[in-house]
Amino acid sequence: MLTKQTTQFGNPSGTCQVALSRLGQAESGWKWCFRIRRAAELIENTSQETATTRSPKMARLEAALFVAERALSLRKLMQVATLADVKEAASLIEQLNANYDADGSAFRIERVAVGYKMFTLPRLSKWLDRIHDRQSYMKLSAPAMETLSIIAYRQPCTRADVESIRGVQASEMIKQLMEKSLVRIVGEDDSLGRPYLYGTTKLFLETFGLTNLNQLPMADQLSKQPDPEQDAELTEGEEPDQLAA
Repeated sequence: MLTKQTTQFGNPSGTCQVALSRLGQAESGWKWCFRIRRAAELIENTSQETATTRSPKMARLEAALFVAERALSLRKLMQVATLADVKEAASLIEQLNANYDADGSAFRIERVAVGYKMFTLPRLSKWLDRIHDRQSYMKLSAPAMETLSIIAYRQPCTRADVESIRGVQASEMIKQLMEKSLVRIVGEDDSLGRPYLYGTTKLFLETFGLTNLNQLPMADQLSKQPDPEQDAELTEGEEPDQLAA
């Protein structure tokens, strides 16, 4: 009986050795597969980190935009971040925005007024309003918004021009808009008494996310026709580096 079992199954100890050997090979193969997969994951993670890593120039430009209170022109960014030229500044801004998109960041760099500014995404505004009272400072009443709209479309215009459209006195509304730095005096009219001419500011463009006044809704129908002399008055007092961008 014992001999028959030995003949059928062979050497019991030899069979165990073969089984263990095959198990060891399988385990070794599994380990190698795990190592290869782990190495691939590390390479992929490293490539992703490299794609979003800031170079020294990019970091300087990002820091300048982060701390700036107003929009900065490409020329100003070039000077602050010690870049080669304005083309490099524009290229780095595109790279930063690509990094923000890849990382799911809360930030975005947009062109407004005559420069660039870093913004938080609109979907986060309701949480940011809990930190500081932004809405109460920039919130405008209906009469103030109406006055601002008239000045934005009809600038440069006098107080009498605004009142002729609104049908009511506008001096107080203009004063409030000037206190919020949304409206400024851009010159004097040639009519009797030489009343002040009013126009919007760069902060107005930044606040409403505009690059220029031509981006106003229906600007071609509601705005005044451009006048070279008036354009010169409107840009008087602007910083040279911002206008150059």
